[in-house]
Amino acid sequence: MKGLILSGGKGTRLRPLTYTSAKQLVPVANKPVLFFGIESIVRAGIEEIGIVVGETHQEIRAAVGDGSRFGARVTYIQQDAPRGLAHAVLIARDFLGDDSFVMYLGDNLIVSGITELVEEFRRLGCNSEILLAKVANPRQFGVAELTADGKVHRLVEKPEQPKSDLALVGVYMFDHHIHESVRRIQPSARGELEITDAIQDLVDRGLDVHPHVVKGWWKDTGKLEDMLEANRIVLEKMESDWSSTALRGSSAIEGRVVLGEGAEVVDSVVRGPVIIGAGARIINAFVGPYTSIGDRCEISHCEIENSIVLADSSILDVPRRIDGSLVGRNVRIVRAIEKPKAYRFMLGDNSEVGIV
Repeated sequence: MKGLILSGGKGTRLRPLTYTSAKQLVPVANKPVLFFGIESIVRAGIEEIGIVVGETHQEIRAAVGDGSRFGARVTYIQQDAPRGLAHAVLIARDFLGDDSFVMYLGDNLIVSGITELVEEFRRLGCNSEILLAKVANPRQFGVAELTADGKVHRLVEKPEQPKSDLALVGVYMFDHHIHESVRRIQPSARGELEITDAIQDLVDRGLDVHPHVVKGWWKDTGKLEDMLEANRIVLEKMESDWSSTALRGSSAIEGRVVLGEGAEVVDSVVRGPVIIGAGARIINAFVGPYTSIGDRCEISHCEIENSIVLADSSILDVPRRIDGSLVGRNVRIVRAIEKPKAYRFMLGDNSEVGIV
């Protein structure tokens, strides 16, 4: 069995951050979202992984390399433009051959992993297994309609009038029959080859598509709110890892906290769950729960919680607490002259903001 990870796309819902960074490399708990998917596939016993890449391919290749750091062998498959999930399967034909495979969307996160799901697919011997989850906003997803006895009846991509609240989660398992289906379908109204149409073709041909309703937690990390929620969930499961030698002055660590190598906490309070990257410095500050601070950041004379700050950024002398924010790499947030009533940030890499 092989793995196919989709890591193209432009990440428009996370702009301006994704103007300069692949959306799959935005970190959750200081680890790129894409890495969670790779690790999950490898834990399921799959070592041959193809990664479909687009215009951010150089950044993806630099981050993942040949896959050996994950215990995998990675092949890169170039997609000229985002043409749909089924198109990704179409262009991966040479890599996949006639092997069964798991397709994993690189910006999705399933905290419990996929090992049991892959084992179920193998045990059932079905032609496809799709993951479904109940959602409040099914119009934003591919939606599955099931029969009274729990079989897949119909799949629709982003329906205007959903007849179900069961959304397709971004993990799919297929055998070789999917290759004929992706060749049979036509582009949708939005000009893409939809994987929902390809799966519907499997159903229409009488092949066995097994629906599995996910009981645990999963997240499509395509929006700010989703990134922050994913960050919270991962941090909740984290174990503390820090040394008292990192503390200076009247500092205090409360709850589950991870401090990277060379990180310093000076006259500050860090209340977990929190992760602080290598070489970061927290000075006369409060870092509150559900916050990830990247490598080599400086957080000084300010308060921050429920936020993600990427590497090499500085937040200095900000008079009000920062909450629910995503700050890119090499960003500077500094105090200016006058005070606003509240702050909320979503900043791209190499930004600088003056606080007044």
